[in-house]
This record gives sequence, C-alpha cells and structure tokens, in this order.
Amino acid sequence: MDDREDRPMYDATCAKCGKACKVPFEPQEGRAVYCRECYQPKRRF
Repeated sequence: MDDREDRPMYDATCAKCGKACKVPFEPQEGRAVYCRECYQPKRRF
C-alpha cells in the first residue's frame, strides 16, 4: 500500500530557485522549502 497518494499536498515556493512546488507537509514561515530539483540529499554508498 502506498500512503503517499493519500497524503495532502501543500503549495510552496522553493527557497533556492523560486519555483512553485507542492510538498507533503505544511510549510512554516521562517523555514526553507526546496523543490525536488533543488533538494538533493547527499547519498551515502
């Protein structure tokens, strides 16, 4: 079962590129939100 499809999405603006995006959490003022393209966590191998 994939709970991601049922999760509410919230409108946000990427703090890095300024593009409008949707995130699975309610953005809070003063905390940066990044779009998928700008948010690339470091991968450990």
